[in-house]
Amino acid sequence: MRIHFGRYVFGLAAILYGVLTFAWQDFTVWQQIRALAPHREILAYVAAAVEILGGLAIQWRRTERVGAIALGGIFLVFALLTIPGIFAEPRVYASWGNFFEQFSQAVGALVVFAAAGRSNSGRSSRTGRIACVLFGMSVMSFAVEQIVYLRPTANLVPKWIPPGQVFWAIATTIAFALVAIALLSGRAALFASRLLTAMLVGFGLLVWLPACFADPHKLFKWTETAETFAIAGAAWIIADYLSQKQLQV
Repeated sequence: MRIHFGRYVFGLAAILYGVLTFAWQDFTVWQQIRALAPHREILAYVAAAVEILGGLAIQWRRTERVGAIALGGIFLVFALLTIPGIFAEPRVYASWGNFFEQFSQAVGALVVFAAAGRSNSGRSSRTGRIACVLFGMSVMSFAVEQIVYLRPTANLVPKWIPPGQVFWAIATTIAFALVAIALLSGRAALFASRLLTAMLVGFGLLVWLPACFADPHKLFKWTETAETFAIAGAAWIIADYLSQKQLQV
């Protein structure tokens, strides 16, 4: 079983993460690493190098497992580094959201690793199913985060898109919740993962890329763009996996 387009998008987004760190020489790309001492700058550059090399490796079949290990490992580390913030402020959902944003990307890498293996297909299938559930949990977190921060979410929607910002904030929140339910239950999961991929790509193209070009000196906007496309790539990876699994039935 092979993961195709999803891993290309995922890998390119990872490369963008790394390039941003080197280009800006700023470590807000790796916010969790900023808390580490005394050599957080060195750790940030190491992380950026892993992102770039892993993003390149995942593009080719011969090295995709190595790339998946590198990217899955680094995103999992980033996710784990958010846990102290969760314990410090458990009622602030942004910390929980940060965890699941990083974790969802680690899950995408896990699916690439499992699908690229030549081991027992039953084991790969079980790994894929577990990954879908874990990814579904992350998507449910996206829905909760938008509920908690509905007004800021609405403000991100371009005003020129009818029928209005609040409408799309609510609609995408509902879509996140429905996709999560589909992935967790296994019903209509392929359609749901494709819908999620299209929605996240739309976020990147309609929200974050225009924001980057409108104010290209804001690193935050570029990192949000990279993260959006990385999660879109992870969703696409899930869709690729489910599609090929369906063809094998």
